[in-house]
Amino acid sequence: MKPKINIAIDGYSSCGKSTLAKSIAKELNYVYIDSGAMYRAMTLYALQHGYIGPDGVINTEGLIHALDLVMINFKYNTDVQQYETFLNGQNVEREIRSLQVSNHVSPISNIKEVRQKLVRLQKRMAETKGVVMDGRDIGTVVLPDADLKIFMTADNRIRAQRRYDELRSMGVESSFEEVLKNLNSRDEYDSSRSNDPLRRAEDAVVIDNTNLTIEEQFQFILANVLKKLGATENVV
Repeated sequence: MKPKINIAIDGYSSCGKSTLAKSIAKELNYVYIDSGAMYRAMTLYALQHGYIGPDGVINTEGLIHALDLVMINFKYNTDVQQYETFLNGQNVEREIRSLQVSNHVSPISNIKEVRQKLVRLQKRMAETKGVVMDGRDIGTVVLPDADLKIFMTADNRIRAQRRYDELRSMGVESSFEEVLKNLNSRDEYDSSRSNDPLRRAEDAVVIDNTNLTIEEQFQFILANVLKKLGATENVV
């Protein structure tokens, strides 16, 4: 049996991390884990249970006390050939992509106890290796010993357009200006937050995909994966 590695993919919002991670995981027959979806699911839970008020103020203490009631996991949907997010047994893949969730996910993600719970779960998921995980702190906090680390970036207006197109394809009402404002706000918040801020791991391979096709990105990353797999196999 060939050795397996863990792959960490970090980067800014709407850089195409998930699309690339899913493609790589499928190519290698690895497990794909969308850590961002986990924080979105937690945000959805907070919205559904009144821990985020109409004014946007978070009842942090109340949410922390409810953390043991939150169960997040992924199931593979063969019809669409992708992993989908489940919150306490309910498929919430569509709901967690809403602009309402996007507007609140950054402050929820900054709550130390929320991060501790989800990071523990993410680490556990990757213990047996053969995992492709994407997010904002995977290579620096969750999987600092990942065999391959990728950091993705792109022009912010290009990223906003991609996100806007994605929302429209899902039937979610929004404007480009709303999406751009949300994206810029999340960039600032995620990069400056006190708990596990977004930053590039020193040993990460950087890819700016502003002018790259999905196929070009895939081939670039796959070449790095195969190189790492070859090196690992030689060591074993």
